[in-house]
Amino acid sequence: MLNKFKPTWMVESIYHITPEQLEKNNIKGVLTDLDNTLIAWNNPEGTQELKDWIALMKENAIPVVIISNNSDKRIKIIADKLQLTYVPRSMKPSRRGYIKAAEQLQLPLDQCLMVGDQLLTDVFGANRAGVKSVWVMPIINSDGWNTRINRFFERKLLKRLLKNDPGMIWRKSLD
Repeated sequence: MLNKFKPTWMVESIYHITPEQLEKNNIKGVLTDLDNTLIAWNNPEGTQELKDWIALMKENAIPVVIISNNSDKRIKIIADKLQLTYVPRSMKPSRRGYIKAAEQLQLPLDQCLMVGDQLLTDVFGANRAGVKSVWVMPIINSDGWNTRINRFFERKLLKRLLKNDPGMIWRKSLD
């Protein structure tokens, strides 16, 4: 039961994920959460570090798709600035958004990687869809009201996961 919430990898930040690591793991496309993964939830402007990471992925022919539970209106503003495609109202942890994103990329699910800051939505949904996952640290330590509820349950879940697998530690890469 607990393994449904266990990420494939734990990496401190999305910016530590490189094209070389993705290629080594047969990953051809990146699905990513928006708030507190790509951008701070309360600041819709992407950082230069984010823009550089997206450019690096594009230079290496690795498409990036935002998959978020947010509305089309909210995501579109940010996705347009970053020149990324997106799946709004993905209903994570439902499989629906993951499948739709993989279809957009024309890739099988097992060649996609989901990157997100929440175990209960991003990682659990990826595992349900058969997508490898990277759990990242949130960009900032504050959350919207709805995410605070998830974080409460996430802390309890994490204690149980760590008890079963003390090897779950934050790393600087997939390897």
